[in-house]
Amino acid sequence: MFALAGVLVVIVSVVSGYLASHGNMLALWQPFEVIIICGAALGAFMVANPLIVQKKVFTMLPQIFSGSRHNKRFYLQLLGLMYCLFQKSRQEGFLSIEEDIESPFTSELFNRFPDVVRDHEVVDFLTDNYRIFTLTGLPAYEIDAIMDNEIEQIQEELIAPSHALNRVAEALPGFGIVAAVLGIVITMGAIGGPLEEIGSHVAAALVGTFLGIFFGYGFAGPAASHLESLGTHELKAYLCIKACLNSIVSGYAPPVAVETGRKLLPPDMRPSFIELSDDLKQYR
Repeated sequence: MFALAGVLVVIVSVVSGYLASHGNMLALWQPFEVIIICGAALGAFMVANPLIVQKKVFTMLPQIFSGSRHNKRFYLQLLGLMYCLFQKSRQEGFLSIEEDIESPFTSELFNRFPDVVRDHEVVDFLTDNYRIFTLTGLPAYEIDAIMDNEIEQIQEELIAPSHALNRVAEALPGFGIVAAVLGIVITMGAIGGPLEEIGSHVAAALVGTFLGIFFGYGFAGPAASHLESLGTHELKAYLCIKACLNSIVSGYAPPVAVETGRKLLPPDMRPSFIELSDDLKQYR
């Protein structure tokens, strides 16, 4: 919601300032300049980034306006899932959760938490690392080292979309200059013609520069920063899982383990101690 408000503020501020200075909106209507700038930026984006990063960018862009998929309800379900998993393995043994870990997306236990199951990466991280512990019995510090290496790789993957979009933002003013230069070339071809025609071509060329800077600093740059914030936010789920697994591997009780993970969640999405306790009562 705030992102949408920010976009409106940018547009209204620029347009109202232009109109207040007796500007003509029709002069800014240069669709071919937009095709040159946006088309070149899209092509450069496709050349510079592998397909998996491109898909990730377009997947995350709607979250700028809708908010992160990792909301408070998601975190409550994540903590509830780990509590149930730890409690079941403690009461009935590791063999009782073997099927749940091997096939989490068809598991009755996992499907009690639909928001978490929809995030396949988080589920895979949880089940893979818990499987390592149940199969090998490695001590906590070795499990911790394994998860640290994986989280480092996940962090790079989460911020890759923001870096890709930021490079587009940096390139857009340059493509605006390209459009402006092409407009000047057209203007030079009209030398000797009516002054109105020459003036129209010069205006179109200058609009190209304006649009490149406007798109780059007004939209693409802020969107890249927001994607980086979303990536950092999503990383908290993995850090939460890591803390909970470390606690359970160290021999702590399931309620203590999930409380350890709760403290690492983002402050604006973190359930309180009372909220978590009340939510866990339904699983006891």
